[in-house]
Amino acid sequence: MKKYLGLIFLMYIQTQSISAQQKDSLLTLSFKNTDVLSVIHLIEEQTDYHFYFIDSWLKEYNDVSGDYKNESIINVLNGLFENTIINFFIIENDKIILTPNSIIYDKVPDGFFGRDSIVTYTENTIGKTKSSSSVFANAKKSKKNKIETIRIGKANADNTKQKFVLSGYVKNRQTGNPLSNIFINLNGVAVATNSKGFYETELNTGLNILEVKVLAMENVRKRIIMYNDGQYDIILNEGIEQLDEVVLQTKTYNNVDEVVTKTKIDVKESKNIPLALGERDVLKVATSLPGITTAGEGALGYNVRGGKSDQNLILLDDAVIYNPQHFFGIFSALNPFALGDVNIYKNNIPAAYGGRLSSVFDLTTKDASVEEFKGEASIGPVTGNVLLETPIIKGKSGLMVGGRVAYANWILDALDEESLKNSEASFYDIIAKYNHRFSENSKIEATAYISRDDFSITSDSLYVYNNRALSLKWNYRFNDKHAAKLSLSNSRYDFDIEFDGDTNTDFDIGYSIDEKDIKLQLKYLYNDNIKFDYGVSSKLYTVNPGSIQPTGTESIITPLRLDEERGLESAIFLASEIDITKNFTLDTGIRYSVFNALGKATQNVFQEGVPRSLETIRETISYDENEVIKTYGGPELRISGRYLLNEDLSIKASYNKTYQFINTLSNNTTVSPIDTWKLSDLNIKPQSSQQYSLGVYKNMRERAYELSLEGFYKFSKNILDFKTGAEILLNENIETEVLQGKGRAYGVEFLLKKQKGKLYGWLGYTYSRSFIQLESEFREEQVNRGDFFPSNFDKPHDFSMVLNYKFTKRFSLATNFVYQTGRPVTFPIGSFRFDGADFSVFSERNKFRIPDYYRLDLGFNIEGNHKLNKLSHSFWTISIYNVLGRNNPFSVFFVTEDGKVKGLQSSIFSIPVPSITYNFKF
Repeated sequence: MKKYLGLIFLMYIQTQSISAQQKDSLLTLSFKNTDVLSVIHLIEEQTDYHFYFIDSWLKEYNDVSGDYKNESIINVLNGLFENTIINFFIIENDKIILTPNSIIYDKVPDGFFGRDSIVTYTENTIGKTKSSSSVFANAKKSKKNKIETIRIGKANADNTKQKFVLSGYVKNRQTGNPLSNIFINLNGVAVATNSKGFYETELNTGLNILEVKVLAMENVRKRIIMYNDGQYDIILNEGIEQLDEVVLQTKTYNNVDEVVTKTKIDVKESKNIPLALGERDVLKVATSLPGITTAGEGALGYNVRGGKSDQNLILLDDAVIYNPQHFFGIFSALNPFALGDVNIYKNNIPAAYGGRLSSVFDLTTKDASVEEFKGEASIGPVTGNVLLETPIIKGKSGLMVGGRVAYANWILDALDEESLKNSEASFYDIIAKYNHRFSENSKIEATAYISRDDFSITSDSLYVYNNRALSLKWNYRFNDKHAAKLSLSNSRYDFDIEFDGDTNTDFDIGYSIDEKDIKLQLKYLYNDNIKFDYGVSSKLYTVNPGSIQPTGTESIITPLRLDEERGLESAIFLASEIDITKNFTLDTGIRYSVFNALGKATQNVFQEGVPRSLETIRETISYDENEVIKTYGGPELRISGRYLLNEDLSIKASYNKTYQFINTLSNNTTVSPIDTWKLSDLNIKPQSSQQYSLGVYKNMRERAYELSLEGFYKFSKNILDFKTGAEILLNENIETEVLQGKGRAYGVEFLLKKQKGKLYGWLGYTYSRSFIQLESEFREEQVNRGDFFPSNFDKPHDFSMVLNYKFTKRFSLATNFVYQTGRPVTFPIGSFRFDGADFSVFSERNKFRIPDYYRLDLGFNIEGNHKLNKLSHSFWTISIYNVLGRNNPFSVFFVTEDGKVKGLQSSIFSIPVPSITYNFKF
């Protein structure tokens, strides 16, 4: 009791001193955008007041302003410390004591002497406060529990609340990334972070204990003293534990649980799959999965569920990549070290995507490190690759720069074939990304990508093609339920052919396509059972269809430049994911797309009732700059549903309708880098497609195995094809050479994937058919009498096996086996002689097939030792591509020699191709 009487007496004296001081103290002060410490010094210079504090309490308050005339010291200090955690107390007329968070009381709190109101906080009395909001923490320090004390908020003598709100984010200190689904123990009650790493809870006034225990992270234990509402971010360090094996599982990418099924490619695991010349290629890995294939070895582009290669939307950080491959498809044009996530949509394309019929390859780059400088590199027989990351503003922003280059000319020089001695083949690609986080709610990402290929297989021609992609994304979170992403992008693709021969026909051919895109996408979490995804997008196409210019003073080539094409494609979309019941979830979406073909341009109008030709042009219409030539569009419905039979078994169904307003012009069997893109206009209609799918998905043995079986049927209209012998390149009247018809594809896809154990990998099998029908009332515009016939990429059977066996943590053996039915071709079936010349008679289009394709690859992977204190961590890959030496045909063609038609076959790799690649990270 003597202790309390002494305290009361001291407070009484202090109260009298303050009262006397307040009557006489009137100050005139003015300060702007200065620090609190400077204002305190100013007050001390102009008055007799002296402040007592620790400098570190005031360091963060360096931008305060005020203008006071004849104000009391109390009013000045209240204004000065209004937005801080600092309280003040005046004693002995001229001494001002500052305290962080807490208050020095000038009177005893109500009920101070009551049994239930004496508040002495210890860990054993947490949560037992009954009547007073005043905070008196036990001064005794426990030697056994030396934990850091965190003070939250600023005490207010008028505040009688018994509970205050504590909120904040949980982050990884090394990466700066938020940690979702982390449980925080607060006074024995678990509080979870949301998908953004945010948490919020109510705590009692005074002392509370916070604990966080997360696998692979250091444990955190803090003493939290609540004075008022406030924020505390929990920063976790990565912990090092010696474990035999750690397997982290989450339902985020559970193939059974997902409503919109997507194919995910593990970028890191792709390094273990043996590919041509040891080059890592995530898109080549995609072709080993069901439903995704190519027209042949070395062919550009991908065929997804019986669709043409131009029906795939390939995005890199939201910017379109028109040609994602180097050197006729042998190498990927995308740096694997820079990629973070690779998602492929092929059964149900979300409503946020549009403009292509078959699939979306959504590739995103990883964020640059904001904490430390690091890098990754590889050296192979024909390519070198390096990627560097560095912080710009530590903890907030980082820059990533990567580049690849090919040095394959030494291989061509070493070949015995004399005709290839002067050949060259080289490429490079460069990628850069800058990411900056302004706050927990705001982040920008800027990505730039360029690539270039130069190749000359003959001594008189040089082929050059380039990609460019630029994107800027701003992600903003309004609150825990509402977020937005605004993206701007620009993509360009062009090629150039230079011919310098022995005759006077030297020329330079050029082509380019450019698109500018803007897209606003918003996501809204209405509640735990309903989510919305909505937005708008628009893109402007500018196409230079081609030009030819003579080179040299003696060239007789006539200059020609086709009219520029322009088009505006816009869309609005809305999608929702609704949990109808615990087991049944429906994802519905609608996208309304509109395409306007724009002038300046001229368009031909043809006579009705006769085939299109130069002779049947009725008139030519000229359109002014930005005048609308033709408008196409309509609704695109996207629906998918998932029903859980149990937690490891589900049934999924989907329906998908899409429009495509741009086509490639090529009458080759396989895609080449000099194919041109053509916009829909007055005479060429947009393609459209409807796809139905139904599948069963199963997980077994705690997700050690994934099993899926899915069937699909797709019907398309206005599929672009060409008349036999059509002239495509630099044709001013291309509509006279094209045909548009119906497409039909169907199939069944099977996938068995093993994800755990020393042996892991997958088996994939697809049975699918792809047909096209080009019928017309005019015989000249019919192909195969107007019947359905196999498309150029129709391959009924496609089997792949990718397996990896880990002998130890450092050594593993990888295998890759592929079998495919040979693609369709058109063969000569006879010949005749007319006017002294021999002519071939060909079969119906795509009636025959080239030989079946199969290939076995082997790779041996050697990891460096796993010591922590190393300058770099290495990884060796020794591989043999086409171990069996199978002479798989790339194409079959025919020549006439001595009056006889001879069939010839070209192959890319007809012998085993060994390679060794060294990778290292630092």
